Amino acid sequence: MVDFELSEEQDALRGISRDLLASDCPPRTVRAVVAAGRDVDDKLWERGVRMGWTGLAAPEDSGGAGQGLVELCLVAEELGRAAAPGPFPETALASWAAARGASRLASELAEGRLKAAFVPGGSLAVRRDGQRVVLSGRARAVHAAGCADRLLVALTGDEPYVLLMPTASVRTERRTTLDLTRSWYDVLFDDVTVADEQILAADRGEARRWVDAMAVLTAADALGAGERLLEMTVGHVTVREQFGRPLGGFQAVKHKAADMLIALRGLRAAVYYAALAFDADRDDASTAASVAKAFASEGLPEVAGQALQSHGGIGFTWEHDLHLYLRRATVDALVHGTAAHHHERVLAHLERARLTRRAA
Repeated sequence: MVDFELSEEQDALRGISRDLLASDCPPRTVRAVVAAGRDVDDKLWERGVRMGWTGLAAPEDSGGAGQGLVELCLVAEELGRAAAPGPFPETALASWAAARGASRLASELAEGRLKAAFVPGGSLAVRRDGQRVVLSGRARAVHAAGCADRLLVALTGDEPYVLLMPTASVRTERRTTLDLTRSWYDVLFDDVTVADEQILAADRGEARRWVDAMAVLTAADALGAGERLLEMTVGHVTVREQFGRPLGGFQAVKHKAADMLIALRGLRAAVYYAALAFDADRDDASTAASVAKAFASEGLPEVAGQALQSHGGIGFTWEHDLHLYLRRATVDALVHGTAAHHHERVLAHLERARLTRRAA
């Protein structure tokens, strides 16, 4: 049985996080970070750290709160709703992974003294140089790598590893993307030798765990952006008049808003089921993660498009905040696995389950 109701503590976490972001990260702050070319707002980072976001899932003996992916998703959703910059989810995952790997850096990450970026290692080549692991290749679309002190690298191929590496050991190149609310980088590994203390695990299941968690957190971020797009749309069509009546009074506009709401409710169910399955270590946790991300990758661009259409010409203007959320939702659909990628993973999971049942 799965309980989708938030506990009193979870509801409080969501409410306090929303209030903090409303006061400390309004759109003008996001625009200021963009204009300055920064990865994170220092004041927002300090407030988020004091809120415990970076150590939310790390165990208490590592300076964390000992919570789980559900709580991280609640924060990620609010970050998406505010279009907030900064590697809060990535640092929280890194502190959690570091604690599981018995790294001395777990507490520094949990307490926000170090920032982390997440590197899915699918495009990296792994080879051995004696007893050392050596990485080469280019990892694309790494969020906030420019301000990160450490990289959480998850390699799920033939040589599976979970690594926590210093950013100083690689090269970063900032990329121009559609998303203006966050900074994105390519990270170049030029035959980088991995020290023993940088290896958190040499296990495919452990590496897959963090890739799945990042996919779910990205879907939660997209959910928050979508919720904000819906709020803005409803607010606009309620007050904007056409032919002497509010736009929201027209049946076609009502249908668009209803379609947006249905898509977001479906995504919410998928995201929080995936997070619950992850925290409970269920057999279907990886499948659920791909379902959530596929749902986000397919549904959010459509929600964003409907919001843009409902706003009419004003939605295309630079001065209106709509484009911040539209851009963020569109990029969320692409990073950490497209819809096609995750559909293939779900199909593979279902096929393996079918073969297992037949064998039994």
